[in-house]
Amino acid sequence: MSQDNSSPTDPWQRGNKGPPDPDEALAKVVKRFQKFLPGGSPKSFFILIALFLFGILIWTTLYTIPSDSVGVVQRFGKYIYDVPPGLHFKFPLGIDTAKIVPVKRQLKQEFGFSTPNATDQFQSPRGYSPLRETQMVTGDLNAALVEWVVQYRISDPVNFLFEVREPSETLRYVSESVMREVVGDRTVDEVITIGRQEIESEALIKMQALSTKYVMGISIDQVQLKNINPPRPVQESFNEVNQAQQEKEKLINEARRDYNKVIPLALGQKDQRIREADGYRIKRINEAEGDAARFNALFAEYVKAPEVTKRRIYIETMQAVLPSIREKIVIDERTSSILPLLNLSAKRGEQP
Repeated sequence: MSQDNSSPTDPWQRGNKGPPDPDEALAKVVKRFQKFLPGGSPKSFFILIALFLFGILIWTTLYTIPSDSVGVVQRFGKYIYDVPPGLHFKFPLGIDTAKIVPVKRQLKQEFGFSTPNATDQFQSPRGYSPLRETQMVTGDLNAALVEWVVQYRISDPVNFLFEVREPSETLRYVSESVMREVVGDRTVDEVITIGRQEIESEALIKMQALSTKYVMGISIDQVQLKNINPPRPVQESFNEVNQAQQEKEKLINEARRDYNKVIPLALGQKDQRIREADGYRIKRINEAEGDAARFNALFAEYVKAPEVTKRRIYIETMQAVLPSIREKIVIDERTSSILPLLNLSAKRGEQP
């Protein structure tokens, strides 16, 4: 009599049982899910599975690109083409992937401060203190705390996605490096007071040159300096210097205002006096030349007929003198006393 050493609990001993039947296993699964199906029919189960797979197919085939973006399509990770905004189709089930790149949106990066709830992970400083980012050494070996903003756009989506591993992070490093270089070429007074616009222009040119050199696909629109402060231990002293500088500029502006008020008036009066003198000179010259010409003409006539000329001159002189005389008295040379003969000054219609 043989002894069976197999145990029913041993998983490695199955006795005479063979492998499980696939049809039986499928029937068990279908039977298990029949209670969730309408009508409990296996056909409904397969229809539901087919609808689910068709939905996944449609979901992975259709995609939409926003109006401010373009889509970069990759097939098995290889770049294929760009698509404009709108509804598009692609190969489903991960064969094609479309990355949305906002080419018409102006992006920005902040240095030294952060905007709450920013959507771009590279917009605000992360992972380290913003104070480290703003601490810079100027050309005269002084320190300054510089905060600035870089506004940029994505000009080439293909280069932006594939030429540099992290273009936004690279731009952040480039911006910090360029700003430290530009600030280090100037004194602390220029950085804090009068050199802001020059720093912004030079930093913009250098950042754009490096972005083009690294083929980042980025176009930088503006570099704007925000707050520029001295270190906190010397901030009060710098504020006093700034106040003195502002007071100096105020006094200079007031002096220029008074200068512009007085000097142009004096220059105008000078020009007026000069023009009046020139006019009087020309007038006297013309009068003298006219008198000389009239005298020469009269002398020529006198030479021709002295008596006639004397009488004409006498008559013309009397015509010029008599109208200005208020009372006129005609006397005889042979009389010894004045005898009024005619009141020539009386108005017409009045009795003497």
